[in-house]
Amino acid sequence: MSSPTAAHCAPLHDDDRARFQTDPQFGTAERDAVYRAIHTRRDVRGEFLPDPVPDDVLARVLTAAHHAPSVGFMQPWDFIVVRAREVREKVHADFLAAHAEAEQMFDADKRATYRNLKLEGILESPVNICVTCDRSRNGPVVIGRTHIGAMDVYSAVCAVQNLWLAARAENLGVGWVSILHPPALRAALGIPQEIIPIAYLCIGYVRDFHARPELEAAGWLKRMALPELLHFDGWQGAADEAGEGLLDAVRAQPSTRR
Repeated sequence: MSSPTAAHCAPLHDDDRARFQTDPQFGTAERDAVYRAIHTRRDVRGEFLPDPVPDDVLARVLTAAHHAPSVGFMQPWDFIVVRAREVREKVHADFLAAHAEAEQMFDADKRATYRNLKLEGILESPVNICVTCDRSRNGPVVIGRTHIGAMDVYSAVCAVQNLWLAARAENLGVGWVSILHPPALRAALGIPQEIIPIAYLCIGYVRDFHARPELEAAGWLKRMALPELLHFDGWQGAADEAGEGLLDAVRAQPSTRR
């Protein structure tokens, strides 16, 4: 059975073919592949293999990142590809310092757990990528950023998500390292002061992908129940009959998708 959207798609006239996608509908297998990438994506830390990532594979992943949505089509991102061991060692040294500081910020009963968590793969992964945000790109006034000033930063984060899902589809693991001092990261990578480091990512092939997020498996936190996070027609708005139907549909999703 065709979807309602497919059923209402009118044939394109010749003058429309340059403006609209000629094959916009996803088939079932294509749709399921997208959801599989989303639900099996993991933050990888300790499973990286030393195998190099071929340039054509990395190019596809970076191209996917570059096709992320961005406010006003400003495309505020840049991608610093880090392969040199000496550069990664500088970043890793800063991680160790920040990691030791972070441990002291947690309650005493969580420090031992935190200390034993593997939270980066900077040296083990063959490629690191730093995603940045240039807030000055395309001038001070950008469509969509006129009233919410951080929309450019949010756009750069969308590029991170695109990169991560594309990497999963390429059977690559990605680990986001955020326990870093921004000034030290800027110094290691030569990032100008006006450019914001958004994400430092470790990328490579892996031995295995964990069945569950590692922090969940370690007992650090549990995945929250989606029905508890849904509001209707306003903050903490109760579900009406239509809302209850959506909640039932959410509860019926496989447990790996909740």
